[in-house]
Amino acid sequence: MKFRRKPRETVDINLASLIDVVFILLLFFVVTTTFTRETQLRVDLPESVSGAPTEDQNTKLLDIAISADGVFSVNNQLLPKNDLASLMDALRTASDGDTSLPVSISADGKAEHQFVITAMDAAGKLGFSHLRMTTVEAQTTP
Repeated sequence: MKFRRKPRETVDINLASLIDVVFILLLFFVVTTTFTRETQLRVDLPESVSGAPTEDQNTKLLDIAISADGVFSVNNQLLPKNDLASLMDALRTASDGDTSLPVSISADGKAEHQFVITAMDAAGKLGFSHLRMTTVEAQTTP
């Protein structure tokens, strides 16, 4: 006896609704994600064994010295206060209003960065554009 078999129905999975759900999830994640770009200051400090002055030694130079305790001095004159206003006044009187003079900042190696930034800020607010950072010559190891 021969039995008749039922024809098999082809089973199809409808992917249209699945694709709709995936696109909605993608849209949700794009909208709710916050993109933050962290800015960093990249500083590559050069190392020098020897150096030579680039400008004439006879030109007038403003020297800001910062001790490890944060005490400022302008051209070897100690300031009564260690704040931005007194440093700006001392730079203004030492330069006689000439902002084309080079400013040299000599900070102790153990001084806080805030003191150096205060000195740079004072020079920048007064309009000085030539700024130098002085260092000690590196010792060569034999």
